[in-house]
Amino acid sequence: MTVHLVGGAAGPLRGDELRLDITVGPGARLEMLSVAASLALPGRVAAASRMTVTALVAEGGVLRWLPEPLIAAAGCDHVVVSRVDVAEGGTLLWRDDLVCGRHAEASGAVRADTLVRYGGVTLYRHEFTVGPSAPGWDGAAVLGGGRALGTVILAGDELPSPDVPAADAAVMRLAGPGVLATAVGADIRQVKAVLDPLCAGTRVLTGVPANRS
Repeated sequence: MTVHLVGGAAGPLRGDELRLDITVGPGARLEMLSVAASLALPGRVAAASRMTVTALVAEGGVLRWLPEPLIAAAGCDHVVVSRVDVAEGGTLLWRDDLVCGRHAEASGAVRADTLVRYGGVTLYRHEFTVGPSAPGWDGAAVLGGGRALGTVILAGDELPSPDVPAADAAVMRLAGPGVLATAVGADIRQVKAVLDPLCAGTRVLTGVPANRS
């Protein structure tokens, strides 16, 4: 099954509280897409906007999370929290892309907090912050002057071992049944050129059983 997320208006705006809960049952396959990028905007004077996504994937289930990028408009203050639990025998592809500001503008503030567990054990935990509240985020130790960042997390059995795809990208095995791919670019086109082929690739990632001819 494929589901497209549709936003009713530009946003999120500061003060917005959004939540999405996903459950994939045994043997089910779900692909989550969005019809357009999300644009985090400053809005009124209020607390940071917040998007919380929780996902549960049962044994034999497949979840492919492939939304369009999040764009951090100047002046925004946005928090993204992702909590994913995959049972043993489940399969996950989880992608997040971030663009730091619209064309020729400074980046707003975004904090992304991601936790992926597999079989009850933490597989991946990462917190990343860009914008005015994160000194040095655009320096050599973080984005190195890049304006776009993408990550793909793969979890499950029989995962591929992709090669390092570009100079500004890395692919590494996680401490468990998982792979992490990260790409940085001057714009989102460079990131997509690296990560799109990985997301479109193998039988495991597309949810086709490995023994199918």
